[in-house]
Amino acid sequence: MRPVRGARSIRWRLTLLYSALFVVAGALLLGFTYFLAASSKGGKAVTSVEGQGPMPAGVPGTLDPPSVNAVVEAVRSDQLHELLVKGCVALAVMALASVALGWLMAGRVLAPLRIMTSAARRISADNLHERLAVAGPEDELKAMADTFDAVLARLEGAFDAQKSFVANASHELRTPLTLQQAIVDVTLADPDASTDALRAALGRVRAAGQEQERLIDALLMLARSQRGVERREFVDLAEVVRERLPDAGVKVEARLDPAPVLGDRQLVERLVVNLTDNAVRHNLPDGEGSWVSVWTGVDAAGRPGLRIENSGPVIAADQAAGLFQPFRRLGPERVRKRDGDGLGMSIVAAVVAAHGGRVLARTRPQGGLVVEVGLPAYVPSGLEFPVPA
Repeated sequence: MRPVRGARSIRWRLTLLYSALFVVAGALLLGFTYFLAASSKGGKAVTSVEGQGPMPAGVPGTLDPPSVNAVVEAVRSDQLHELLVKGCVALAVMALASVALGWLMAGRVLAPLRIMTSAARRISADNLHERLAVAGPEDELKAMADTFDAVLARLEGAFDAQKSFVANASHELRTPLTLQQAIVDVTLADPDASTDALRAALGRVRAAGQEQERLIDALLMLARSQRGVERREFVDLAEVVRERLPDAGVKVEARLDPAPVLGDRQLVERLVVNLTDNAVRHNLPDGEGSWVSVWTGVDAAGRPGLRIENSGPVIAADQAAGLFQPFRRLGPERVRKRDGDGLGMSIVAAVVAAHGGRVLARTRPQGGLVVEVGLPAYVPSGLEFPVPA
């Protein structure tokens, strides 16, 4: 991209603006000065010579008072005209000088902007780690440079996350394919394979295909969640949770108060399913007192929410935020067991972000997790829900 030159450049526009303002101010000053000079009185009319009484008319070598007054007015008019002409000439000369000075000042003011533009052109997807790093006073240009650096930092993070996501997704998709190929190769290598062995191999191939299908469905759901909410309607979060509470495997404690939400029902249902499945799947083994606690209601700020707490293995507190990253599994049980696709909590975070809500996960010292979700409230037309004190 070539730099903008000529009359379209902002430097020329600033120069012309400075010059125009100078010419307008100079013209107003000249007009005001001329008005004051023209409106001032030239003195008293001449009618007599001081100490000699009235001037006699017709005396040789003398001018009668009307003639003297006419001469004074003529001289005064010439002086005003000369003032106007010289003032206009001076204004024209200074207008030309203001163009040169305006060009220099505009160039000095825009110098940091040219440096930032040059540095920004050198930054591409391969070197997003570079920054403008503009030094100088805390003015508008430095604020713009700092904002641009912040945008670059977010872009760098997004690119890194995208690369990591593609690498992880490729790995997760390749794992069942590799397993299927290995099962088929082992089965074909045995010329005496029985019918039962072939059926068992086909069953394992089908299971691997189903795992791959679940992963693809999860990827599609994640993409849809990140696209945003296309339709918003009334959803009772308590009703959705009540329909999808786990009914076996763990002890469930539920307190489901009304929680009217404005959002997409399918996405909200997927959020609840992922959270409940995650709480059951990553829990203590059967017979060791595993439990899940679920709460829905309206918090003190008037926001409907969902809180799911479960027992489970101990996880470091600083690892809780990583749960919402794709293909992240925390804790020893989450690493050893591959009964999840690693996208459940990522979909939860995407659904909450699409609705403009908030989600927070924290670990329990005794083991397990607490996940809190807040979503926008549904308010019927003309009505408002009271905010608890």
